[in-house]
Amino acid sequence: MKIEKDRVVRFHYTVSEVGQEPLETSEGREPLAILIGHGNIIPGLEKAMEGREAGEKFEVDVVAAEAYGERREGLTQRVPKKHFKGARLEPGMQAVLPTNFGPRAVTIQKVGMSVVDVDLNHPMAGKDLHFAIEIVEVREASAEEIEHGHVHGDGGHHH
Repeated sequence: MKIEKDRVVRFHYTVSEVGQEPLETSEGREPLAILIGHGNIIPGLEKAMEGREAGEKFEVDVVAAEAYGERREGLTQRVPKKHFKGARLEPGMQAVLPTNFGPRAVTIQKVGMSVVDVDLNHPMAGKDLHFAIEIVEVREASAEEIEHGHVHGDGGHHH
């Protein structure tokens, strides 16, 4: 069965910046499960998967614009320190900032007495990424998965 919109794909991955050491891998864990065509992974990787089948292994480079986007200048904000709940903060570190739209990964730029300057760009923004992929399973999505826009069950979302 080929990978196409509204199919569930379970896969292993290793990701690195192009020409660098791996940043993250699913090896030794359950494969990641996604619903194709619903914005569950970066666009460049989803495009590279289309038409492939279970058992295939491939590598692909995804440019920043098709991954987490280009870095946007001026995407910084000054936030009251209390929002970090007493966490020990240092410039350059990643932190999670609670927002009205849910948690957001930020990079700490400067720590003051009562405020923290943060960069709201995704930590991987502006980076060209290299993926090594192994497709483990491809199956039809259930009507409920399509309606909800994500995978249920193995490797997916549990309500």
